[in-house]
Amino acid sequence: MIEILWPWALAALPLPIILRILLPADESAGQKAGNAIKVPFYAQVKDSSGEEHRSPNTDLNLIFAFIIWMIIIVAAVNPVWIGEPIQLPTVGRNLMLAIDVSPSMQEKDMALGNQAVDRLTILKSVMSDFIDRREGDRLGLILFGSKAYLQTPLTLDRHTVNILLNESQIGIAGKATAIGDAIGMGLKKLIASESEEKVLIIATDGANTAGEINPIKAAELAALENMTIYTIGIGADSMQLPGIFGSSFGSRTINPSRDLDEKMLSDIADITGGQYFRAKSSDDLQVIYAQLDRLEPVAGDSEIYRPKSSLFYYPLGLAFILSLFLAVSKLPFHRIPNPLMKSQKTH
Repeated sequence: MIEILWPWALAALPLPIILRILLPADESAGQKAGNAIKVPFYAQVKDSSGEEHRSPNTDLNLIFAFIIWMIIIVAAVNPVWIGEPIQLPTVGRNLMLAIDVSPSMQEKDMALGNQAVDRLTILKSVMSDFIDRREGDRLGLILFGSKAYLQTPLTLDRHTVNILLNESQIGIAGKATAIGDAIGMGLKKLIASESEEKVLIIATDGANTAGEINPIKAAELAALENMTIYTIGIGADSMQLPGIFGSSFGSRTINPSRDLDEKMLSDIADITGGQYFRAKSSDDLQVIYAQLDRLEPVAGDSEIYRPKSSLFYYPLGLAFILSLFLAVSKLPFHRIPNPLMKSQKTH
């Protein structure tokens, strides 16, 4: 598609006609004026009566010159070619997800579709939807137990992150819980990304029982690097254990989240400017991830770019070539007298 940037330049199109009307050419007067430029061979174009011959090509030259002027005006309106729209990639934040896969995550104290399932299954189900919504963000996945392991480096490929999350297994990283190491791993990878938006989301059901880094110290280091940490404590507050032979007789109620260190998780979030969330059910998790979407909104709508190419130099170049042609055609090569021929006639 062609777009004209300076349409107001079209106002100059009739300018030669206006000047022609207001300032008519007076060639004979020009030749008689003492301060005028003398045209060579002027006498040769006059007939015996003293009047000038009007060249049959005069009107044609004027038309040709006006065509050149129109082409110059076409260049002056600055036409540009606008190409097909190109969608630019959205630029979001770098976001690491740290998931606890210690054996305590196999506790079936939460329900999914009226069926009791383990905590990791609930987390996978809700977090998969969260990952799908993070268009434009670079996501990474850390699995931690006794140690922290980088499962997926930062990537825009949300599909791959989801696959590797769903393939994670309880106990794959050891039997303890190294929350400090998970923070350290996330900090290391986010610093390497050199991004201003650095976010870590930690989901765990326990306390720090392993690792080389103290979680609070790790959070303080993260705060120095402007990294925000959101912590999620997973697990129900109460669970009914069946009695003898599965009957209600002798049944008892326990707190399956008694090992959850909520104070530590809350302190980690406060130190880094994040927030601590408590998830006692799958509905709680859905609400939490919806809140995270509001706290750390995804990148805005992708921008559309349409490449532009200037076209003015094409008509401008054509006008220059035609002007040269017109100038050369008016040179009086055939009218220049030959001195040698005149000398021969004298003899």
